[in-house]
Amino acid sequence: MSTTTYTVAIVGMGKRGTHHAAAFHANPRFEVVGICDIDPARLEGAAAELDNPVTSTDAAHLLARTKPDILCFCTLPNLRLDMIRLGVEHGVKLIAYEKPMALSTNEALEIMRLVTDAGVKTVVSHQHRYGAHYQKVKEIIAGGAIGKVHTVYATATGWMLHMMTHLIDYMRWFNGQAEAVWVMGQASGRGKLTDAHPSPDYIAGFIQFGNGVRGIVEAGAGAPDVPEVDYWWRKCRIGALGTEGFAEVLTGGGWRAVTSTSGGVISGPGNMDYDHDMPPYVQQIADWLDDPRAVHPCNGESAYRGFEIMMAICRSVVHRGQIELPLEPGEPEIEALARVLPHKPVLLSMPENAAEYL
Repeated sequence: MSTTTYTVAIVGMGKRGTHHAAAFHANPRFEVVGICDIDPARLEGAAAELDNPVTSTDAAHLLARTKPDILCFCTLPNLRLDMIRLGVEHGVKLIAYEKPMALSTNEALEIMRLVTDAGVKTVVSHQHRYGAHYQKVKEIIAGGAIGKVHTVYATATGWMLHMMTHLIDYMRWFNGQAEAVWVMGQASGRGKLTDAHPSPDYIAGFIQFGNGVRGIVEAGAGAPDVPEVDYWWRKCRIGALGTEGFAEVLTGGGWRAVTSTSGGVISGPGNMDYDHDMPPYVQQIADWLDDPRAVHPCNGESAYRGFEIMMAICRSVVHRGQIELPLEPGEPEIEALARVLPHKPVLLSMPENAAEYL
């Protein structure tokens, strides 16, 4: 077993940056050598919890000074490409960052080109798959207990760039990582187009996977509520339908299933829990750096496939038809949606207290 210690610099010390920093700091395979944030007071408070690493309000300065093995950044989406460039320029081995991986197909393709050419590994934080309830549903599906899967589905009341790559990533996981062949989508509402995570108020799509399974995904105001769950960020439902039953997970409400042998509905507990989900997510970063064959489940290539599906759904809205994959560069999807979505009022309800997550 390897005992190599990997150094980490973390940019962005908000809620998610703090989660990452705590998980890296708690794991003896890592040393947090630097942290960065534009808020000096936030930096000072975080440093005291991390054995006082180097601090800076400038990411480039921090990387030049600390020369880390890993760059982890938890910033707003508009900084993704800039941070990736910084990591590549400073010779890091791995970049770990938040979803969504980009704001457009063009940007995502450029990110993939940069890291591939430089040989830099990337990990995108779709960490809910480490939840015990998510793992249970995957186990039921993969074990054949619901028969042959014909449909995977996911819904969230949170808007697209907050939630949809999470949804698609877990749908793909439940479907054995099958590649998508084509999508069709529809969207409405302009209220969230100017958000920090710019999105239509509501978007839905059909996904045809190469293994014959159909995917159905919805996100935003107008998506089905999950009344069993009390808070919008946890109101996500992801599952699979098979020839002999179904299995689904609620991010904030456990799991349930009907299988070929269950004799009715079976269920179990589970909730979104960073303290539970982040340690294995971080440990598998060390595992991948130790051994190139131990590819991280949240690797950037897989994240790109999910992001590509989401952007294809957006293109379907714009072009009013079926969109085949893989995607080529084109008009940035959010700009295209802003161009075509109608300005007339849309009768949708938005999640309550959405700003509390930010």
